[in-house]
Amino acid sequence: METDGQVTAVRGAVIDIVFHDAALPDINDSVSIRDQESGVVIAEVQAHLDETTVRTIALQATTGLRRGDPVKKIGGPITVPVGDAVLGRLLDVTGRIGDKLGELPPDVPLRPIHRAAPPLARQTGATNLFATGIKVLDLLTPLAQGGKAAMFGGAGVGKTVLVMELIHAMVAKYQGISVFAGVGERSREGHEMLLDMINSKVLDRTVLVYGQMNEPPGARWRVPMTAITIAEYFRDEGHRNVLLLMDNIFRFVQAGSEVSGLLGRLPSRVGYQPTLASEVAALQERITSVGGAAVTAIEAVYVPADDFTDPAVTAIASHVDSMVVLSRSMAAEGMYPAVDPIASSSILLDPLIVGQQHVDVANEVRQTIEHYRELQDVISLLGVEELGADDRRIVQRARRLQRFLTQPFSVTEAFTGVAGRSVAVTDTVTGCRAILAGECDDWQESSLYMIGTLDEAREKESAARQSSPAQNLATPVRKQPA
Repeated sequence: METDGQVTAVRGAVIDIVFHDAALPDINDSVSIRDQESGVVIAEVQAHLDETTVRTIALQATTGLRRGDPVKKIGGPITVPVGDAVLGRLLDVTGRIGDKLGELPPDVPLRPIHRAAPPLARQTGATNLFATGIKVLDLLTPLAQGGKAAMFGGAGVGKTVLVMELIHAMVAKYQGISVFAGVGERSREGHEMLLDMINSKVLDRTVLVYGQMNEPPGARWRVPMTAITIAEYFRDEGHRNVLLLMDNIFRFVQAGSEVSGLLGRLPSRVGYQPTLASEVAALQERITSVGGAAVTAIEAVYVPADDFTDPAVTAIASHVDSMVVLSRSMAAEGMYPAVDPIASSSILLDPLIVGQQHVDVANEVRQTIEHYRELQDVISLLGVEELGADDRRIVQRARRLQRFLTQPFSVTEAFTGVAGRSVAVTDTVTGCRAILAGECDDWQESSLYMIGTLDEAREKESAARQSSPAQNLATPVRKQPA
């Protein structure tokens, strides 16, 4: 291999390289390091230490690297394969194949992972609704085609399951291209996702890009850029709509914090990297609609210790159109998907986009559930019998609304034995309006739990009444735990 420089120091993922007779590569340019044992290691330039030395971050394991190993400049940022050839394939951050389906064709186009966001003059607004078939999302936090939606939640509240269900819903309904970025997730989850896509026969329209938990921080830090580059090619060159799914964007921020620490930068607030805002912006601003094609992003965001004031969470939230907040208390009550109807929001919940009736019903649902929450302390201490008639009626309707907004998912069918449901937006709005109007006041709450449309709940209620006609089936509101 022709040599431009050589390794002078290796400290974990940080590699210092000297270029005696060659010009230094630019920041974010990539270099390849040849090692006798481990083959080629790709690294990315992060700093110029002096006129001849650069500091790089390795994107692959550095085991076996030593001082004196030869280094070759690649002549620009990392380039990854794009286009139809990568559909149905699993790639890593550098574009190497991670499945056992053979090599990519030699003429596959390559694109650099670092590029500027499209200029504002070329971008188009995102106002076309992206109907998901998930009741609580379509009603309270509508998603936009070409917009960015984020699922915020702590550990174990259902972020990944919700993203998986959205993959099923979107690919089945829109017949578009999907690009999935697994950022810092477990190897088991990546394997399960691959098998699930093979079984559901959607892999041929999907590209999987992984930088997983066991990989160096540089790989986890750059894998979203690889995924966005592939999505941008389909948008710009193929003029096709793309669904970009990322699980988990917090791991991208976390990897950036690790890289910042390895490079010796002073930490900022709560120990995060001083470049947090600019790193998140560089990623998020590339997700946009250009011309007649759109990149729509669905992002899962881990919330550390359920602290929604965490700097990483607030930095990501400032870029999204629809903010879906998952609640641990709702998950504990079995209200799946555990979407908090009060904390979740969307800029698309506007009469000019979804219609006045939709907005009115959504606002009334929120007000009813919020009023119920305000009364929960009183109910816990004194019981629902001490409430006035109006408040008792609001409590009953709020509990029925909460149960109506639950829904069985296709991705959980193997575990629950209950077939998934997809509900049209008009059916969701009609069902909520009927509950608010009091049509379901004498129904069992269980009739509204884990169903699709209100007609299905009506059938469950009718069957329950026929099975025990003599029993009064109106369920009283029980005391809630404090």
